[in-house]
Amino acid sequence: MKYHLITLGCQMNLSDSERVSAVLEQMGYERTEKEEEATLLGMLACSVRQKPIDKVYNKIAQWNRAKNKRNLITFISGCILPADKEKFLKLFDLIFPMSELSQLPDMIRSYGVVNAASLQTPKPVMPKNEHIVDLWHIKPKYESTYEAFVPIQNGCDKFCTFCAVPYTRGREVSRPSEDILHEVEHLVSQGYKSITLLGQNVNSYGLDKNGEEISFADLLRQIGEYGKASGEEFWVYFTSPHPQDMGRDVIEVIAEYACLAKQIHLPMQSGDEKVLIKMNRRHSMDKYRKIVEDIRELIPQATLFTDIIVGFTGEGEAEFQNTVAAMHEFQFNMAYIAMYSPRPGAASYRWQDEVSQDVKKDRFHRLSEVMKTHTRQYNEQLVGKTLRLLINGTDRKTGFSTGLTEGKLNVRLDRKAPDLKGKIVDVTITSAADFSLSGELVLTEEQVES
Repeated sequence: MKYHLITLGCQMNLSDSERVSAVLEQMGYERTEKEEEATLLGMLACSVRQKPIDKVYNKIAQWNRAKNKRNLITFISGCILPADKEKFLKLFDLIFPMSELSQLPDMIRSYGVVNAASLQTPKPVMPKNEHIVDLWHIKPKYESTYEAFVPIQNGCDKFCTFCAVPYTRGREVSRPSEDILHEVEHLVSQGYKSITLLGQNVNSYGLDKNGEEISFADLLRQIGEYGKASGEEFWVYFTSPHPQDMGRDVIEVIAEYACLAKQIHLPMQSGDEKVLIKMNRRHSMDKYRKIVEDIRELIPQATLFTDIIVGFTGEGEAEFQNTVAAMHEFQFNMAYIAMYSPRPGAASYRWQDEVSQDVKKDRFHRLSEVMKTHTRQYNEQLVGKTLRLLINGTDRKTGFSTGLTEGKLNVRLDRKAPDLKGKIVDVTITSAADFSLSGELVLTEEQVES
């Protein structure tokens, strides 16, 4: 028995998919990357943007046509809006929330294998919701041997007007810190070098527990203490924080411990006060500016990433220029820029989408050019310096090894080093481009002799 699993959307869905794989493989299924080999076809969807949902409809159409030739069961879960879920009920054999993943084996067994010649297909199964904590009790099947995602929280209470996450994942729920620390310690003991703590709003971790759980800063401190005692070299990241809850205490903890990576992803979304209010972001530019000032003061070596939406309802040229000015001011190392698209369920879906697609594309390209200017300047300052690099892949053009610095900057090496994949090594930067670096591997005496 083989299964094929497609994961769309963010890192949270990727983390969830590792638990789906674990459940299916405990049933005796074997994963395959070839759809034609599988009798069980599944997807983890993402309703937050339209493009991933379009992919779902295209793929399920193919799968349902394949049922004319062979026996198949299809399922879908993930981050799904109620409106999309209602449509999927008619297209997939099984649909369930991730909180009920532990019940998937029973769903599959009770469903049985659908005979292609059957005159009637059984109705889709949609069990009642259980608490998300049930999902975290399932040990994941990690897809990598050196990089892992650790969920610490699910859902969001912020209700940004452009975002559908509260309607797909619900309100904030924090995972017990004891379980988080146990998973991190297990990963480090197994040799993992990059660990990312996941949540829709990580720095409000613990606030839903009414004082019965530690804060996000305290969670990072406990991880930092473990890292210090272990003597192991590894980097812990987190995504995504919200500026409203981001305090100086978090930045102070990151500065104190070597294992807490000196890279911060701080979504700005817009540099205009009026747009931020319309987005219901609940923070001012002064608040955002203070956080960046604290980062630059306490962790001057840290790289800074952000998210930005262009073309949001009500954004005129003047408002956009405020975002351009913010890009120049903060000089991000990376900005994930998205063109606004209304999502059913989000508050802004009821508003007129005032900015044309052509204007959105123009602003996207103009902002990208601003970002290139600053990323190139920063990268050129690194030429000649020696950095620690986690080797994680191969460049398609040259075949040489690639990796990420602690600040998550892409580096292409001057040689092929497959035996070093998953290891942290020294690299001297030799040249810089807009979004990447090239480097020379600093060889040890043993490596030179061999």
